[in-house]
Amino acid sequence: MGRRWVDAAITQHSLECQVHRHRGLRHLLIRSDVLREILVEASNINVVLAVACLVAGTGIGALGYHLLNSGARSAQRLRVQLTERERQLTEWKSGVDDHLRQMNDKVGRLVEDSQSLQQQLEESTRQLGGDVVSSLQHTAPPAAVASSSTATAALGTPTSGDDGATDSGISAPRDYADGNSGTLSEDFGLRDRDADPEEPAPPRY
Repeated sequence: MGRRWVDAAITQHSLECQVHRHRGLRHLLIRSDVLREILVEASNINVVLAVACLVAGTGIGALGYHLLNSGARSAQRLRVQLTERERQLTEWKSGVDDHLRQMNDKVGRLVEDSQSLQQQLEESTRQLGGDVVSSLQHTAPPAAVASSSTATAALGTPTSGDDGATDSGISAPRDYADGNSGTLSEDFGLRDRDADPEEPAPPRY
């Protein structure tokens, strides 16, 4: 009896140990499953976070590229406009320089023409003066030349006399006949009041 009881106790104890062992293994399996699920969930979260970060990075990169590209386009447009303005300014300066150069040339030609015209005028004046005097001396008869020179001398040096006679005996030219007063006389145009009295004017009503 005692031995059977001992065997039964040992058997029961072994059974209890096996049960406890199975329970421990079950708990370990459960814990491993929970850990696996936790790891899977964590990995899923990491994947989600990675995808979210990738999407966010892509959006930020696209936005930055768009901003940079728009800035580059604006800078390129401004550079083109600046180049066009510089070209227009260069053309305008070139046109102004050409215009000023042409005006300077025209002014220089005008000055040269005026100087040449002045020289020609002076030469023509000298030539015409000499030619006129020489032509008058060659074409006029000797008597006319002598009378003109005598008249000039007489006009230049008049002497006292009734009819303006000079020392050489030749009278100065007059605009009136002997016995009449000319237009240069002091009483020219004046009538004698005693000889020709004015008739009274008729009364006006």
